[in-house]
Amino acid sequence: MKTIISILILISIQTNVKIMAQDDIRTNQLKEQHFHPGVIKTDKEWKSQLSPVQYEVTRKKGTERPFTGQYFDFYEKGNYYCSNCGALLFNSESKFKSGCGWPSFNDVADLKSINIISDKSHGMVRTEITCSNCEAHLGHVFDDGPPPTGLRYCINSVSLKFVPLEKKSGK
Repeated sequence: MKTIISILILISIQTNVKIMAQDDIRTNQLKEQHFHPGVIKTDKEWKSQLSPVQYEVTRKKGTERPFTGQYFDFYEKGNYYCSNCGALLFNSESKFKSGCGWPSFNDVADLKSINIISDKSHGMVRTEITCSNCEAHLGHVFDDGPPPTGLRYCINSVSLKFVPLEKKSGK
C-alpha cells in the first residue's frame, strides 16, 4: 500500500512540474513592442567586439549563472548602459535587491530603450527584454517587483556597462 501511495505522489509531483513549466509567467503590465535597431552589425563583427560570454548571452540569448555577475550585488549610484551599443537602459535609483541572483530593476530609464518580446523557450512563456538600439538580449521582466511599478527586470550583468555618477566637488 505504501508503494502505491508513493507512486501516486510521484506521478502527482511530476504532473504538476510539467504543468508549472508550461505556465504563462509573462508580465501582464507590458505590451509587446519592437523598434527598428539603430546599430546593425554582422555576427562576425559582434563576435570580434564582445567577450565570449557577452556574445553568448547578448547575441545568442544565453544567461549568466545566478549570483556570478558583477552587478548582481552592486549598488553604487549611476547609470547602466547596454554593453553592446552604449544605449542608456537603467539607473541606480530603480535597482533593488531581489535575491534572484541577477541585477534587478523595477523600471527602465525610458520604455523606448527596450524591446518587449514574448519568449516561449524552455517550456515557459516569459517576457524577454532586448535593447531597442542593437537588439542585445538583456534578460526578462516579471510581475513580482516592488512598488511603484511592481515589475522586476531581471538582467544579465554582461548585458550592462555601469557608469558611476560624477561626484560634485565641495568648493
